[in-house]
Amino acid sequence: MANLSKNKVSPKRDSKLNGKHFDCVIIGAGMAGLASGIRLGLAGKDSIILERHNASGGLNSFYSIDGHKYDVGLHALTNYVPKGTKGSPLTKLLRQLRIPYDALELSPQLQSKIHFPNCQLNFNNDFSYFESQVAEQFPDEIDGFCRLVETVKNYDAFSLEAKPTSTREALKQYFKNPLLESMLLCPTMYYGSSTENDMDFSQFVIMFRSLFLEGFARPLDGVRTIIKALQDKYRSLGGTRKMRCGVAKIICDEKRAQKLLLDDGSEITANKIISTAGYTETLRLCDTNKNQEIEHNVGKLTFTETITLFKEQPKDLGWKDTIIFFNEGENFKYEAPSSELVDPQSGVICLPNNYAYPDQENLEYGILRITALAHNQKWFSLDEASYQEAKNSWYTILQKTALDILPSLKKSQTEFASEIIAKDMFTPRTVHKFTGHINGAIYGCPTKVKNGQTHLDNLFIAGTDQGFLGIIGAMLSGISMTNLHCLQSKE
Repeated sequence: MANLSKNKVSPKRDSKLNGKHFDCVIIGAGMAGLASGIRLGLAGKDSIILERHNASGGLNSFYSIDGHKYDVGLHALTNYVPKGTKGSPLTKLLRQLRIPYDALELSPQLQSKIHFPNCQLNFNNDFSYFESQVAEQFPDEIDGFCRLVETVKNYDAFSLEAKPTSTREALKQYFKNPLLESMLLCPTMYYGSSTENDMDFSQFVIMFRSLFLEGFARPLDGVRTIIKALQDKYRSLGGTRKMRCGVAKIICDEKRAQKLLLDDGSEITANKIISTAGYTETLRLCDTNKNQEIEHNVGKLTFTETITLFKEQPKDLGWKDTIIFFNEGENFKYEAPSSELVDPQSGVICLPNNYAYPDQENLEYGILRITALAHNQKWFSLDEASYQEAKNSWYTILQKTALDILPSLKKSQTEFASEIIAKDMFTPRTVHKFTGHINGAIYGCPTKVKNGQTHLDNLFIAGTDQGFLGIIGAMLSGISMTNLHCLQSKE
């Protein structure tokens, strides 16, 4: 997605690209960037997507080590609805991109849960089941919960002019029990909040709808299926996607971006620029005096994630949940750890094999993913030996945390460890390396730029920092910002 590391500019220019002009340049080949490119292609615009790395997807991508495939980012595609459902974000998105529903090869989740020390709430893609769980566990709060649901259904969460409001303050209007408040905030924050211990109520509404009123799904082959569908569509429309080609600088005057200087020294120009690299990160590329004004709006929340491949299928070990949002502390805290590299007290456990795939025989091995909040600077300060040692240590801690929460194994944790085929772990350093996000902040800056505008008349923000989160949200951001700033304007 991002193109922001300070790579040394090579004197060898791409002669095929140098001096070219485009209707629109898109910075970043993530979900928002690919969706933006498709919209431009459908409108007959000449566009190019520039991506510093060798794989598309940005925050939601994939890689292979020793022949084993790993997804990053995608635990689930949220906003899932069955084929033919009218009026949903997924349906609208596919119509805007002219991609058939079946191209995403989606299979719904089995069942997920919110796990706190003395309470659990199960949910699936049938909202009435979740509602019954709330009624069972919180009988005195069900009326308030139903009022909240009606508010969520009718709230204009996509208003580009709405000012941020506190979700915690809003939820106090509906609940007296802080436990229910925390249990609803745990999944919505982990899947969409860039703010410590709170989130904008518009973001909460978007996430509540996408997680609970709609639901989770996943392709059997993970995020690569979605990326392939987007890439194939963009390519079919004649769009250009240039990989290993980052933007070193945006050269501008007081009002407009004049040209883009690429990592290899090439220079290109465009009528419009859509950047999915992040708001602060994009403005740092500009030759501008605005940097001091935006440096306060830097994301701090970041994560680590362990990925474990093992011989057996999760269901054979008694692990039937798809995703578990957990909190083991006395109070739920969604904040950067104050001293440790990782906070294992809360997080997300994902079992990607626990979807209703039509062909279960194609599942090669079990997969266990564990996500937790990480310190936004300590990981960057470690030398290489200390970094590898910390990864090994925290892998073991997070693995034990998950195994203590998951249903008891019929074998010891030592025996389970002997059946591990492969494992990996990403940290804030990994996130920064492959996205350019400052601090490795997954959800970007805390104050979103909902209208996508910058101080330059022809430079716009899409993706995470525009404010639509998740895979569907990112694509909708790319679509809406492109429609608004590139296709509806008279320029």
